[in-house]
Amino acid sequence: MFKTIAIVIVVVLALILGYAAVRPDNFRVQRSATIKAPPEKIFALIDDFHAWGSWSPFEKLDPGMKRTFSGAASGKGAAYAWDSSGKAGAGSMEIQESTPSSRILIKLDFTKPLEGHNTAEFTIDTQGDSSKVTWAMYGPSPYVAKVMGIFFSMDSMIGKDFESGLANLKNAAEK
Repeated sequence: MFKTIAIVIVVVLALILGYAAVRPDNFRVQRSATIKAPPEKIFALIDDFHAWGSWSPFEKLDPGMKRTFSGAASGKGAAYAWDSSGKAGAGSMEIQESTPSSRILIKLDFTKPLEGHNTAEFTIDTQGDSSKVTWAMYGPSPYVAKVMGIFFSMDSMIGKDFESGLANLKNAAEK
């Protein structure tokens, strides 16, 4: 009986590990929202890390986290680092590209709880008197992430935060 259980466990583990090996090498999570505000107003809230406190859901995870701003005040070269003993973990962001009122590309590095190196991208498209804002994050999916992805959906976990952040951004921009 013990031998049969051991064989079943080994087979199930082999199937899980094999399935993980053929999963995509990259991931992408994105959400969009329509905001009744000019692109310039929305862009200013994203392009300046000092303004993220008014809308980013991650800022609210640990009000006591240590925040450090460096580089440019906003736009390309602006940098932000955080360190939290709570849910926010630790990491840094730096704006790599900033195209006024239309696109911001951010290098995003997590150091804890898990190390990760990704890209965050915000695009703003004018639609009449409104703006469509898309928030995306993408990057490599190492083997450990592929295994975890079998049990936990990155899209579901991060997507909820993006939806909340876009709703907060909408409230801040439409004031």
